[in-house]
Amino acid sequence: KEKDDDEEDGEVDGDGAACSGIDVRLCDVGEAIQEVMESYEVEIDGKTYQVKPIRNLNGHSIGPYRIHAGKTVPIVKGGEATRMEEGEVYAIETFGSTGKGVVHDDMECSHYMKNFDVGHVPIRLPRAKHLLNVINENFGTLAFCRRWLDRLGENKYLMALKNLCDLGIVDPYPPLCDMKGSYTAQFEHTILLRPTCKEVVSRGEDY
Repeated sequence: KEKDDDEEDGEVDGDGAACSGIDVRLCDVGEAIQEVMESYEVEIDGKTYQVKPIRNLNGHSIGPYRIHAGKTVPIVKGGEATRMEEGEVYAIETFGSTGKGVVHDDMECSHYMKNFDVGHVPIRLPRAKHLLNVINENFGTLAFCRRWLDRLGENKYLMALKNLCDLGIVDPYPPLCDMKGSYTAQFEHTILLRPTCKEVVSRGEDY
């Protein structure tokens, strides 16, 4: 039953990618995504739910070693009128929910990413300095999870990781939840705006 929600979210994401392109306003992409998403219902365990876009989540532009490169692609109407430009790469994401359509941080955090814009920050804890070196050498400014640190042989690093987060060097990305008992789904395509075409680089035989 949950798969139906994922499939519908994927179809909406395809529509978002289809209406994207050079000189297209980001707010127009968001409005198109919302219109299509809200036209869907999903049946789960015999109960029918209206699908709502999660309005405090969005897609984004992507840069070299920078997952969030500055431009935001909304999934509801009312966003910025900034236009897409030639050569840009975007993650066109859709987030659907059977709940309120608003998510909040919840549960234990396991995913992190080094702050791309952070400058030199003095670090006092030796273990935090060591952990930052490990992050720089293995992940740079790309996202990572605690499981990957475990595989690298790191242990007893939680206090050091918290210190890096408190200093703003590393950003935590905890799970995002809507209201209890609701269902959520996420789908994503990555597009490259070439001079003469729009390439969906995430599209393949298995996706």
